Amino acid sequence: MKIRPIILCGGAGTRLWKDTKKNVPKQFIDFGGWCLFEKTLDRIKDPIFDYPIISTNVKYLKEIKKYLKKNNFSKYKIVLEPTKRNTGPAILAAALIKQIPDNQPLVYFSSDHIIEKFNIFKESILKNLKYLNSKNLFIFGIKPTSPSTEYGYFLTKKMKNINSVVKFYEKPHLTKAKEILRKKGYWNSGMFFLRKDSIIYNFKKYEPKILTNCLKAVLKSKYVKNTYFLNKDFFAKAPSKSFDYAILEKTKKINAIKLNIPWSDLGSWKEISKMYKENKHQYFNKKNVFYRPWGKYTNLFVGKGFLVKEMTVNPKGCLSLQKHRYRSEHWLITQGKPKITLNNKVFTKNLNQSVVIPKGSIHRIENPFKKTVKIIEIQLGSILKETDIIRFQDIYGRVK
Repeated sequence: MKIRPIILCGGAGTRLWKDTKKNVPKQFIDFGGWCLFEKTLDRIKDPIFDYPIISTNVKYLKEIKKYLKKNNFSKYKIVLEPTKRNTGPAILAAALIKQIPDNQPLVYFSSDHIIEKFNIFKESILKNLKYLNSKNLFIFGIKPTSPSTEYGYFLTKKMKNINSVVKFYEKPHLTKAKEILRKKGYWNSGMFFLRKDSIIYNFKKYEPKILTNCLKAVLKSKYVKNTYFLNKDFFAKAPSKSFDYAILEKTKKINAIKLNIPWSDLGSWKEISKMYKENKHQYFNKKNVFYRPWGKYTNLFVGKGFLVKEMTVNPKGCLSLQKHRYRSEHWLITQGKPKITLNNKVFTKNLNQSVVIPKGSIHRIENPFKKTVKIIEIQLGSILKETDIIRFQDIYGRVK
């Protein structure tokens, strides 16, 4: 029996955009001829997978069908949530449709992750397939590259050939994250591997009210053109709980698949900046290099509502003390040690550290050291032009 991929595609991208009504959800953002949802579809084209089930809402239906057609998916099922009830009901309802046999293995993918070396991911699925049963589940863990406060973690204990999860941590503060890394903790990727009968068993045991209402929502749904429109009255009665809180923190039969592969949910502009830094050669165009008295900047990509550039500040170079009316900025230090002014504060930043410049803040970058400074800058706003600079001081005489 093939493995059924279920793609969770209901996120609004609120961690990236303050005004979600005007901006594209993270999974559909064009990062330069590709989006994260398309990357997810590419992964499931492997012959080990059956056709996909996509869990989403009406707002994204048109966009999802556009990408399914573009990527030549003729077979699929879409399950539409009529109202937001968190990931618990979303994960369960997608598994309850009649096209999925009770013993079919399911892999839950988020629609907005980058996963590299997917062959290792695939091998880990096949290796652990034989351990699935009607009660247990596996969660994919990523070996941390740093003590990040942006992800959840878990600890495991070796039980025969399986890594049994013994403790979960929600996004910890930095000191706690460092402690978890010393204990060999892994990032919680939010991706799962289990059978349909197992997900039913666990919800029946720990969240029977969610199970009852999701079952009724599926049974009373309207089915039109490969799409299940879940019954709103019953789905709305399902308690709104995350899958982590509803099941993972309660079940004793949860195991881990540990992966040492490049992975990111691109959940912050810092992570997006890292992605552009690592792939900047793909975006570089010498026509987009602009020289200034302090150094140069290169426009790497202009997206919908954002602009990515790399700034190079020469030794002794100093940008003007300035502010912007229409944009905020996110800076990631990729080389050197800049001296930064932000309103009334002056400080330095080191490699891989980041700075947020809110709209309207007075700021400046200086390089008082001998090593060239490089920064990936992402601008966010309604106007992303050099004309949106109000200068207060400038050593090159550019203040009018």
